[in-house]
Formats: sequence, structure tokens, C-alpha cells
Amino acid sequence: MTYVPSRQQLPPGIASLADHEQHARQHLDDNAWAYFAGGAADEISLRANRSAWDALPLWPRVLRLLAGGHTRIELLGRTLAHPVLLAPVAFQRMAHGDGELATAYAAAAMGAGLVLSTQATLPLETIAQAVLNDAGRGPLWFQLYLQHDRGFTRALVERAEAAGYEALVLTVDAPSSGARDRERRAGFRLPPGIDAVNLAQMPPAPPVALQPGQSALFDALLHQAPTWDDVAWLQSITRLPVLLKGVLHPADARQAASLQVAGLVVSNHGGRTLDTAPATATALPRIVQAVHGALPVLVDGGIRRGTDVLKAMALGASAVLVGRPVVWGLANAGAAGVAHVLRLLRDELEIAMALTGCATLADASPALLGADLDADYRVFPS
Repeated sequence: MTYVPSRQQLPPGIASLADHEQHARQHLDDNAWAYFAGGAADEISLRANRSAWDALPLWPRVLRLLAGGHTRIELLGRTLAHPVLLAPVAFQRMAHGDGELATAYAAAAMGAGLVLSTQATLPLETIAQAVLNDAGRGPLWFQLYLQHDRGFTRALVERAEAAGYEALVLTVDAPSSGARDRERRAGFRLPPGIDAVNLAQMPPAPPVALQPGQSALFDALLHQAPTWDDVAWLQSITRLPVLLKGVLHPADARQAASLQVAGLVVSNHGGRTLDTAPATATALPRIVQAVHGALPVLVDGGIRRGTDVLKAMALGASAVLVGRPVVWGLANAGAAGVAHVLRLLRDELEIAMALTGCATLADASPALLGADLDADYRVFPS
């Protein structure tokens, strides 16, 4: 399939990811906006994701050698041009007619890794075929929700393997949807012609006859919720590395490490599942400490500036993922808008590195956030 991007122009005056969000509101109807912008319940975790990055100060160092610096990282055996990947976001054709295909082309053009959602609106094979031969692309991963039918899940994994995806990212923090008030107020429904096409052939779940007093959640839906045994099963049926997305508690991180998963993504689902769950910037250093370098730790949630990327790396992240800003760029100008979002983040990251004295991301440590200041501080007598 040959992709011909739309000729939509980037709106003038966009200089930041916040600008992208403001302009995207003009392109998205109330239905789509409620889905993409909303969080769970009172949206406390949604707001906390952003404010937690803001609250971390960067302590610059000066007069350091910076010439020849770069943003390259190593991740799962690959050298990446920079540490920004695109998080899985469902139903992207609600934001723009080109949907995930535009996002994939932009990611490849900017050397960014792409994690395709299980609930993409285009076939996973179409996305892979479009970008696999691009020599400058980042990694291509497939995000997976375990389905109630193991045979279907196995077939979906086999499709991803055959298409050329390089890792599976298993989402583990959503045994049920969150209480998304914005969606309920908007009466959210998928527009005609938009669907999770990669799940189209999934057999329906067997009906459950509830007895009086039983819960539709605990006595029906949650019987299909994945467990640690399912993680081990998934590892047994695939040759691809398996990362777990949605880990916030150190005890879960340690259990994941004991199963020798390939990596973790510290995530609270963009504040869309459990409201009042901790901000990812708060959870990240705890997870990094829990696994003691045994596996890479990535993070998403609220990253809107290059300074946020640098702070994540200083806290021990191996890379970061961005979700909503990709949708805003997509809504504003298709592939060009997504590429602009990524360009802004990378440019801002390089500026932040230069202004904090970091020639490479290996120089980003907790000291960048002031962790070593107490050791240097002396109280002088009055």
C-alpha cells in the first residue's frame, strides 16, 4: 500500500505541545475530545501526571564540554537516535482520516519508536508494511490486550510476529475501564466506519448468567482478567520480547523481573483507569530502584516538554513514551503534525541537555534534579 499523506498544513503559531493541544480542540468534535482528552473520574491522576514533572527542578551545571554531544540511547539491543517513542493510542482515525498510518510515517521519519495499539483502526500488517523498510525508523512494537479467547490472542501474536513487529507491549493495568465521566457526559460512541479492525474476528465472550446479588464486574468480566500466569503463558508462545505496560508498584516490578520480562513501562494509563493513582514521575524512581537495573524501565504520562524527557532520564528511565500530544499533532496536520510534535520534543531535549551540562543522556542522573545537593551544602555560622 502506498501512502499519500494529506496536504493539510500545520496551523500557524504552534510553538509547543500545549499549542498543539489548543489547536486540536478546533478539529475534534465533543465525542472525540472526550475520548482522547479525558481521564478517569475527577481526573486527579491526569492532572498529577503533568504537575509532577513540573515540580521537579533541573539544577544546571556550567562550563562543561558539550561539543559532539548527542541524544542516542541503547534499548533492547538497538541504538535509537533519541529516547522518545510513540505510546499506543486507540482509534486514531477519530482524530484524522489517515489515522495510524500517518502516525507511523511520522515516527519513521523522525527516528521514533512506534507502539501500535491493539485497538488501531487500520490492520497491523498495513502499518508494518508501510515503515519496516525505512532504514532510519525506530523500533516497531505491538501493544497487546490479552483477550478472553487464548486461541485468538495466539493468532494475534502470530500476526504481529509475521508482520515484523519487534516486541510485544502487554498492557496490564486495565482489567476494567476506568469511570470516565467525560465520555459518559458526551455519550461517547465510535463513529461509523471506525473500529478496532485487528479484533474483528474475535469470538464473542461466553454469556454469564448472573445470580441475584452478583456483580457484573466481579462475577462476570473479571473472570477473564489476566494474571501473572497469563504473562508466563504469553512468553511461552512468542519469540518476541514482552514488556509490561502499566506497572506502578515496586512489588509488581520485582515480580515482573523474576519472570524475566524484557522491560517495564511505568504508566497509569494516562490517568484513564484508576483515579488518584500516583503520577508516573513519582512512581518511576521507585520502580527503577526495585529492579536494580535488571531490565529497562520506560515511562509515559504527562510528558509535554523536552525538559520532562530529560527529567525522566535523570530518574532512571531508559526511554519515554508520549500519547495525547501525538493525537493533537495528528488532528492538526496529519503526518506533518505528528512529526512536528516529535521535532519539538527532540529540539527541546537537546536545548535542556546543553543548558544543564549534559553532553549525552548518560550524564543525566539524579544529581541533575538536586539529589546530591545536601552532600555539598554547608551551614555557615551566623
